[in-house]
Amino acid sequence: MLSSDVNAAFDPLFPEVFEKKNTSFLGRGLVFTKFTGSRGKGSSSDANPEYIAKLRKIMDDNNVRFQTAELGKVDVGGGGTIAYITANYGMEVIDSGLAILCMHAPMEISSKTDIYEAYKGYQVFLKEME
Repeated sequence: MLSSDVNAAFDPLFPEVFEKKNTSFLGRGLVFTKFTGSRGKGSSSDANPEYIAKLRKIMDDNNVRFQTAELGKVDVGGGGTIAYITANYGMEVIDSGLAILCMHAPMEISSKTDIYEAYKGYQVFLKEME
């Protein structure tokens, strides 16, 4: 399963809330968010390495640009989707979606390239996983 949502893109105006080597950026493709949650990443899901490898192969084989990221620094950023709930039922799942600058602000910004790569990524995921 891909739990589709958005991820906070690196914001150069507030770099202190991001871990630059572990964050998403605009224009780098579909985002797979391995760790979510807050308060030390509690209530998070952690996709297993075999599932991540399978996803990477599907995306690589189909020329889909993607990036991996976490959702903010530990104990600074937080949030997530329903991935942790479905993971509790034994489902292989990861959060995925677009990097968004100024998430939850009146004007959010995304990359046209990322939208296209997400479209391609979801198509090949559904095709390859049937």
